[in-house]
Amino acid sequence: MSVNPLRETPAQGVFLVGLAASPAHQAAAHGLRHQVFCVEQQLFENDRDAIDAFATTIVACTDANEVIGTVRIHEREPHLWFGSRLAVAAGWRRRAGLGAALIRAAVGTAHARGCRRFLAHVQAQNVRLFESLHWRSLETFTLHGAPHCLMQADLAQYPPTLSPDLMIPSAAA
Repeated sequence: MSVNPLRETPAQGVFLVGLAASPAHQAAAHGLRHQVFCVEQQLFENDRDAIDAFATTIVACTDANEVIGTVRIHEREPHLWFGSRLAVAAGWRRRAGLGAALIRAAVGTAHARGCRRFLAHVQAQNVRLFESLHWRSLETFTLHGAPHCLMQADLAQYPPTLSPDLMIPSAAA
C-alpha cells in the first residue's frame, strides 16, 4: 500500500489510508466488515455481495499494518459512483478523524476516476458526520431493517486524488 502517512498525536494514534493493494489487506477489510455489519449490528448473515467482485477497497491501517477501517467504492453507471460498507474498528471509532479520512479518500479517488456524482446509503446514526463533510440527504428509507439516508457528496469539496495509490490524509478534516 502506497500512502501518505498522517502522524497524529500519540493519544489519537497513527494511521495510513490507501488502496487495499494486497490479499492480506483485502481479507482484513472483509473481516472488519463482517465484525461490524454481521456480528455487532446484525444487519447481515454475510455482508459480501456481487459488488465486491469489482469494487475498489480502501483501507486505513495502523503503523503496525493492522486494518482499522475500510470503505469500498464502485461505478454504478458512467460517472455515477457509490461508496458503501464504511466500517471502523470499535477501538478507533470517534478517534483521530478516521471515518472522515476514509470518506475523503473514497470520494477523492472516485472523483479522480471520472465521478460526477457520488452517492452512499448512510445509516441514520452517521448522517451528521456526512453532513459535516459536505454531503446532503436526498431521501430516507429502511435498508436491511435499519433506517438509512441516500446522501450525495458535494464534489467541489473533494479534489480528485491524483494518484490512485495516494490517499488524502486525515489532517484535512
